[in-house]
Amino acid sequence: MHKLILKLLGVGLIPLSLPSCTDMIDEEQSMPTRSDGAAFFAQNCTSCHGADARGAGPTRRTLTVAPTDLTKLSAENGGTFPEARALAYIYGDPVDSHLARVMPQFGDEMAMDLVPVEIEGILTPTPRELAGLLFYLESIQQ
Repeated sequence: MHKLILKLLGVGLIPLSLPSCTDMIDEEQSMPTRSDGAAFFAQNCTSCHGADARGAGPTRRTLTVAPTDLTKLSAENGGTFPEARALAYIYGDPVDSHLARVMPQFGDEMAMDLVPVEIEGILTPTPRELAGLLFYLESIQQ
């Protein structure tokens, strides 16, 4: 990934794209919060993951793959919340084709409303709703 970033810097694409992302956040428009993420989770994720995010939602019995216990992502990653992996999976990781995943991809609808989020030390343009969801998921880790 770092090689790709260096290549993009070399051709001048990142300097053009990052200011546009950071310019979107001004005095009136703030970053999403953990509460925003909780609201998104309640609306989009509880049917499979359950209200407590432990994977016991009402539709879990109809799924071929059991929903992940989202409260244990950090514990299963050496105590560190896996921001990049979680974001990639939720957004629609191209490595996991749509046929291999049960969870819907959220990327397409959200691609126009981006906010800068630090992911593994890199300021990353991230869909606003998913940024809030990441903040919420990190807050519920056990």
